[in-house]
Amino acid sequence: MKRISLTQYLVEEQRSNNSIPAELRLLIEVVARACKTISHAVGKGALGEVLGTADTENVQGEVQKKLDIISNEILLEANEWGGHLAAMASEEMESIHPIPNRYPKGEYMLLFDPLDGSSNIDVNVSIGTIFSVLKAPEGMAQPTEQDFMQAGTKQVAAGYAVYGPQTMLVLTFGNGVNCFTLDREMGSWVLTQSNIQIPATTKEFAINMSNARHWHPPVQRYVNELLAGETGPRGTNFNMRWIASMVADVHRILNRGGIFMYPADLRDTSMPGKLRLMYEANPMAFIVEQAGGAATDGQQRIMDIVPHKLHQRVPVYLGSKDEVARVTAYHQE
Repeated sequence: MKRISLTQYLVEEQRSNNSIPAELRLLIEVVARACKTISHAVGKGALGEVLGTADTENVQGEVQKKLDIISNEILLEANEWGGHLAAMASEEMESIHPIPNRYPKGEYMLLFDPLDGSSNIDVNVSIGTIFSVLKAPEGMAQPTEQDFMQAGTKQVAAGYAVYGPQTMLVLTFGNGVNCFTLDREMGSWVLTQSNIQIPATTKEFAINMSNARHWHPPVQRYVNELLAGETGPRGTNFNMRWIASMVADVHRILNRGGIFMYPADLRDTSMPGKLRLMYEANPMAFIVEQAGGAATDGQQRIMDIVPHKLHQRVPVYLGSKDEVARVTAYHQE
């Protein structure tokens, strides 16, 4: 079987379908290279003295891991000088990061969660990087947070890297989803799955069951039906999976179906969910929809939400179409 590298795939897409502008292709190559560097740091673990916390908090008030900060720096440094970007935004930084004046500016804006699932870093469980690419608004002079307030439908590319037994890069440009595996000997990304499709029906669900007592009634109703198994209203036994790393949970769903849920709950009604719309929900929704799945906040399609602040949070229900439709319908009732 002929091996197709990420670079070859991107160049051929640019050439044959004209679906990837040259600037965007180069930007994705830089992001992929940064993910390779993060993978290397993650792989060293204790040997690289990168485990444990950094005694700092991010803008969300969460204690940062050393690898959170390292990954954020890797992505910033890799993407600053290439001339493809006007600005960046990260889950780990309070405000946007404009490209320094000494470098040329590009027409794209990059958003990322540098290391998703960081509670799993120190126990050697799969973690990942999530990213999203937007076009800078026409005529934008000095970028502001407002320029980033675009619905998920405006994304021109999205992807994630998963750092597991293999390091993989999953990408969409709005014309299907492809997966590349890092060949560690050669140092190159190789196309290993094309046009991934999520099965419409499933018997697996992913949710943090320890929060069950705090859920809103539609979520309780839906999960109780799943737990009732073949003698319940669904007439089917469901399995539960929960890795507590969105990248790993979504990657499993992409490959064998399932529904991932991170609902809002009653503990803090002012907080409309835990996951961030622009760094996590939107890019994952784009990927899942391109793979034939669905993604909602319980009321509407996630990618239709127009953000009003940089670190906005949303409830998330994504994965196999039929299950997402059902739990969304329970909310709408």
